[in-house]
Amino acid sequence: MLNITRLVAREAGGARGSGDPAAPRAGAPGAARAPAVVVWNTTRRCTLRCRHCYAAATVTPARDELTGAEGRALIADLARSGVRSLVLSGGEPLLRPDLLDLARAAAAAGLHVALSTGGTLLDAATARALATAGVEYVGVSIDGIGPRHDRIRGVPGAFGLALAGLRRARDAGLRSGLRFTLTRTTRPDLEPVLDLLEAERVDRGYVSHLVYVGRARRLSGEALGRREARDAVETVFRRAETWRARGVAAELVTGNNDADGVALYLRLRRRDGAAAARVRRRLAARGGNATGVAIASVDSRGDVHPDQFWAHATLGSVRERPFGAIWGDPREPLLAALRDRRGRVGGRCAGCVHFALCGGGSRVRAEALTGDLWAADPGCHLTDAETGVTSGRNGDAIEDDGLRADDAAPRECAPAGP
Repeated sequence: MLNITRLVAREAGGARGSGDPAAPRAGAPGAARAPAVVVWNTTRRCTLRCRHCYAAATVTPARDELTGAEGRALIADLARSGVRSLVLSGGEPLLRPDLLDLARAAAAAGLHVALSTGGTLLDAATARALATAGVEYVGVSIDGIGPRHDRIRGVPGAFGLALAGLRRARDAGLRSGLRFTLTRTTRPDLEPVLDLLEAERVDRGYVSHLVYVGRARRLSGEALGRREARDAVETVFRRAETWRARGVAAELVTGNNDADGVALYLRLRRRDGAAAARVRRRLAARGGNATGVAIASVDSRGDVHPDQFWAHATLGSVRERPFGAIWGDPREPLLAALRDRRGRVGGRCAGCVHFALCGGGSRVRAEALTGDLWAADPGCHLTDAETGVTSGRNGDAIEDDGLRADDAAPRECAPAGP
């Protein structure tokens, strides 16, 4: 997740720490430490049938989901392991009867607690109860205005219910977030959704690029082309700059495409080389894609994955070993590879002068579209000239030197949304 608003603030000379906080760098000492964020898909059950659901949620729960006692044991283990933030997700987590108990346990253990929901079940009493239980942030998925959102969610009236749920979270004093996934279908509503976010005084807008897993595996034709994706990202950049100039408090973040950070750096470089250099240092300290490094996922049955999009790759089960033992296992080849990617990623990523900023992008997206875990990320929207892979290497060379320890900061607690 890349906090565009904070990086724009850093361009304007914000204090150290105002940029997007850094993850442990892939391949760096300490990269095997506990992830800053764990997404726990508490149930596979959901009342919606979203076209791009990475969890392929169903109307019934998965067999043998973690019990309340097992969930509380998991929470205690995450806290002992040094995890800072827990995202309670699904499916629809509000369908889990003991959700409030789990949230209370997580908050009591010292974790920052966030909820990822479709919003349709979030009534006023539940919103107040979530706030009392210690939930700090609620993210609601809205992928278009009115009928467009309903078609994507597969339920008539879902937009109105989701918007009402978002308002109730805000009114209960919870930090509120609106999550929007970029596809060919949703792109026309990007700016109207950003207008809605501002009008509703939502704290954060999260714009996610499409990842082709779960039900989204059938949606590769919905992916934006390189120019279309770049145009959408530039729209987000412009809105973040405009909001900052107007004093709008809402933050804009993007996710699931670390080329966004490079694009922002290149945009700033055209205006102010010193400001761009500050952002470059921040991005390099952050290290790019955080899968297997700063984020992890636990599914409803207790299986651990490199992040929430990797259901096909199980690292172990918390029913058999503690989370910390699974995550820190030096014998796990996938985690070792994800934490040391340079020299593994091929295609144009291999020769890209910005590799230090993005870490080679989304490995699971590359695998889903090409069958090769280490192929170039097909979601990268940089031009060949920008990557430096054309003759003459026209990209802006990124070097790993000059990074001080105080250039890095702990990754923030707010979640990476689905």
